[in-house]
Amino acid sequence: MSIIDKAMDANRTYARNYDPTMGKRPRPKIAVVTCMDPRLSDLPAILGLPHADIDVIRTGGPAVTDDVLGELVVSTRVLGTTEILLLNHTGCGFTTFTDAELNATLSASTGDGSPAPMRFYSYSDPEQNTQEQIKKVRSHPWIAPDVPVRGFVFDVETGRLREVKPVGRPSPDGMLARKNPTSVAPESQAP
Repeated sequence: MSIIDKAMDANRTYARNYDPTMGKRPRPKIAVVTCMDPRLSDLPAILGLPHADIDVIRTGGPAVTDDVLGELVVSTRVLGTTEILLLNHTGCGFTTFTDAELNATLSASTGDGSPAPMRFYSYSDPEQNTQEQIKKVRSHPWIAPDVPVRGFVFDVETGRLREVKPVGRPSPDGMLARKNPTSVAPESQAP
């Protein structure tokens, strides 16, 4: 029996005890952008929050792509989340290659280079990656300036979170200031 077949069997058991109130519109409190790595799957335990409070956005890397930014806009502007947490981790598979290396390897192994160059969002340093993500989210004009955006690195060996401070000059409330005509926060400055 395949893994998918086993999952379908398990779902039949799950559905028998399913709580139909779960079908109501979600009202998460925090958007969490994290990696697709299965070691980060138990976010309620890692963060000490109920499932219903977390709007989980999973992506490789985890990269803040245009799609992820769109999901964050919907999360904060439509679903009502009030905070954004960016969660990188140590030991990420995306640190084991560069985009150029993987493009070359896949082109050679498949004999088809037509998809190249694909963007895989590889990186080498989780802290630097987190800083870049914070900056990208904070610079989006549709992410309200009063929504806190904080970044962390999860250590897969200890289970601990380490906060990554944003690059730039923080505003008095601790959020990274950005250029926004509707914001009273000062314009960010490069280090």
